[in-house]
Amino acid sequence: MAEKVLVAGNIHADGLSLFEKREGLSVEITEAFDESTLAGLVSDVHAILVRSARISAAVIDSAPNLKVVSRHGVGFNSVDVDALTARGIPLAIAVGGNAISVAEQTFYLILTLAKQGDEYDAAARRGDFSYRHRPLATEISGKSLLIVGFGRIGTRVASRALAFDMNVFVYDPYVDPQQIRSRGCTQVSDLHEALPAVDILTLHCPLNAETTGLVSTRELEAMQPSSILINTSRGGVVDEVALHTALTQQTIAAAGIDVFVTEPTHQDDPLLALDYVILSPHCAGVTRESMSLTSRIAVQNVLSALDGSIASKFVVNTDVLKLS
Repeated sequence: MAEKVLVAGNIHADGLSLFEKREGLSVEITEAFDESTLAGLVSDVHAILVRSARISAAVIDSAPNLKVVSRHGVGFNSVDVDALTARGIPLAIAVGGNAISVAEQTFYLILTLAKQGDEYDAAARRGDFSYRHRPLATEISGKSLLIVGFGRIGTRVASRALAFDMNVFVYDPYVDPQQIRSRGCTQVSDLHEALPAVDILTLHCPLNAETTGLVSTRELEAMQPSSILINTSRGGVVDEVALHTALTQQTIAAAGIDVFVTEPTHQDDPLLALDYVILSPHCAGVTRESMSLTSRIAVQNVLSALDGSIASKFVVNTDVLKLS
């Protein structure tokens, strides 16, 4: 019997071409993201490849033949992992697909804020060259960067920071300190003790019960008034109300934010009104190159899972592999 894949959301043609090479496989693409419509589309599917739609327990329960859910990305808070695990179904993620893109976006945000990019651009456009006599920008060479989360993105941020001659500190209780030191960084065992000496704090951890609200009032008040916060991880890692207060009260100097608790943001979101914030619409991982690579990894995860040979490094709920 032919196997069927539902692709929820558009993916790069390079990924779709891998599906086309597979004999006996049918692929349906949908732009429907609401639960009821998705539930009605999965009754005969063996795999779901999803970009941003929520894959709830109701959707999973409506797919009796389901063998795998593959995320086009690495975040998985939009998928009911427990419901998948209860049925022995793996959740696959596209590990490494957008790591370079996110690391580069992180430095775009750091440099734009440190070098006053937006303000200088506006000044040049209106012919105001008085800024030559007002040194507002700062160098990042010699500054202290604290990276929270030392996975594929965090390690790439570290290598780029070291190339800028920054002093790189890492907080990740799940990574061997020797691995951190071997990459030229200093391991930090207590996040709160490290914050007062930090010039730039950048977040690269997943959103889960442990990291929700990881940066809130206490953490922001511990930072220097000249410090910068960068978040390209997940919106819930930062308490946005506390961040707005810290910025308006000049507890910290600036923030670069790619991810938000509510996406899309509402126009009355107070963070949008601040001048010392650089924002991007959750697109740090979206480049031409990363979309091609991520699609190919996500599709290959589907094909490997259907063959019963998916590698554990791509699977979130690895316990299900022991059952197969």
